[in-house]
Amino acid sequence: MKPIASRWARSVALLVVVSLVASCGLPRVGPNKREIYEGSVQKKGDAYVIATNDQVTRITAVTPALGFSEEFLRAGTIGSDTIRPGDTLSLTIWENVDKPLLGPEGQVASILEEVQVDGDGFIFVPYAGRIRAAGNTPEAIRRIIKTKLEDQTPDPQVEVRRAAGDGSTVSLVGAVGAQGVYAIERPTRTLTAMLARAGGVTIEPEIAQITLTRGGKQGKIWFQDLFKNPELDIALRGGDQVLVEEDTRAFTALGATGTQARVNFESQNLSAVEALAQVGGLLSATADPTGVFVFRNEPEEIANQVLGRNDLRGAQRMVYVLDLTKPNGMFVARDFVIRDGDTVYVTEAPFTTWDKTISALTGSLSSVSILSSLTESSGG
Repeated sequence: MKPIASRWARSVALLVVVSLVASCGLPRVGPNKREIYEGSVQKKGDAYVIATNDQVTRITAVTPALGFSEEFLRAGTIGSDTIRPGDTLSLTIWENVDKPLLGPEGQVASILEEVQVDGDGFIFVPYAGRIRAAGNTPEAIRRIIKTKLEDQTPDPQVEVRRAAGDGSTVSLVGAVGAQGVYAIERPTRTLTAMLARAGGVTIEPEIAQITLTRGGKQGKIWFQDLFKNPELDIALRGGDQVLVEEDTRAFTALGATGTQARVNFESQNLSAVEALAQVGGLLSATADPTGVFVFRNEPEEIANQVLGRNDLRGAQRMVYVLDLTKPNGMFVARDFVIRDGDTVYVTEAPFTTWDKTISALTGSLSSVSILSSLTESSGG
């Protein structure tokens, strides 16, 4: 009877192992293709699962719209001869008398350095009083001072020149060579010139963004667009704030990829192929190239276009499927644009699950053999 009992013990142990493997499941990186499709709206789930094709890539190819408003673009360059609040002037006044108004006896020329134009646009000159400087040229200011002094000293000669400033200052912060407050002067009247004055950008130019704030209004552009589109090199104004920062967009990579992490964009436009390349590509030993998924909350307008509808309201959960094994699969993946906040997930190939099952059973069958041996020993 021993052989029958032994076979019976082995069979029972094997059934127990198979039951445990089936009920407990196997280790894996996430849902498989079947489970994702089971969660689709078509099967009473809450996400639309869409097979990606050329039409879908065209509809979803939306990139951030960066640029300056017409108000910023129309602003002309500040003239070098127009005085504005915040400028600093230097005045020299010559008097043809022994006892001048503005200096000690015997001194012909009086120099007034660093005369600041106040917030209201005025300067003060002894014996001439408070004079409107903002909006006038140095020549106009010279004539005003001369006229006011002529009643008190014969034939005064006046020179007015700008010592510093050209419409106040601009502050530059962020990823620039030298953060600080800079005066708008002849060489630095435009955005590119001021950035150069501050030492240029200190991050990768391709992902550098420039935000300019003026009077409560903002504009943002890509740094590289400054050179591709010269019209974006706008004229600066006093009080402008310029921020240079790295692109903050990112996507999340999960599943059978080289890296599972939140990954920052490395270019202005990022395709699905480039996103996979950034994370080390697909794992050749486990990845299913027919199961590359992009999870996204799609805006109402785009979701309706993709699905050929007009009744959807609000953002929709969309799952785009990329099959890299199709003849045009790589081209579609190359044209599919990844957006900020996307999740790129690669499923495991079916044979990977099978291998895991076999490995689990093989390891468990060793335990079955041990159990059977123990059973025979105890019976003997």
